[in-house]
Amino acid sequence: MATLDFAAAASDAEIVDRVRKGDTALFEVLMRRHNQRVYRVARAVVKDEAEAEDVMQQAYISAFTHLQQFEDRSRFSTWLTRITVHEALSRRRKQRAEEPLPDIDRDGAAWSSGTFAVSAPDPERQAYASELRRVLECAVDSLPETYRTVFMLRDIEGLSTSETAEGLDLGDEAVKTRLHRARAMVRRAVAKLIGNAAPGAFEFHAVRCDRVVAAVLSKIRR
Repeated sequence: MATLDFAAAASDAEIVDRVRKGDTALFEVLMRRHNQRVYRVARAVVKDEAEAEDVMQQAYISAFTHLQQFEDRSRFSTWLTRITVHEALSRRRKQRAEEPLPDIDRDGAAWSSGTFAVSAPDPERQAYASELRRVLECAVDSLPETYRTVFMLRDIEGLSTSETAEGLDLGDEAVKTRLHRARAMVRRAVAKLIGNAAPGAFEFHAVRCDRVVAAVLSKIRR
């Protein structure tokens, strides 16, 4: 019970410290805390459900293996994001050549600043909202990778500009520029359909969460 109480209240840094000292079971807490973001980052790059899960597993294994290299002055979530991006890009490069960036229509208006508005749909709109999420996911998948990852982290995951820049090893202005273009590209495709669907897109449900966690823990124990 004491361990559960600690895990619920402890920060990432405190849990990392305990894992480093040998309490490896607590690594599961870190995975469950960050599975949604790690999935979305991986999915943004590889654009495939199964591949994204493989990337997640390898990213967690890499993070666990190199946990002693994590420096407490940075956020664990940011460090983990960087590892995930690296793993996803490595897998993608092995599969196919880099896709070329299309010509950008610079006169596309960006959406208002900030992330999508969040409000719970009423029961009558549940099915409609589900369809909108599928439309949005398709639109995001159609973005070039350089825009897709920024869009996923900023407008789907809800990170700040600085957090996104740090996680992707970019400058703040590069993030702002890519986000502006990504929003314009998606806006042209689904301007009348997005509504409140974005925060629910690319969800990482409990069954899949359990599957990834179990696979990683099994490898760690071996």
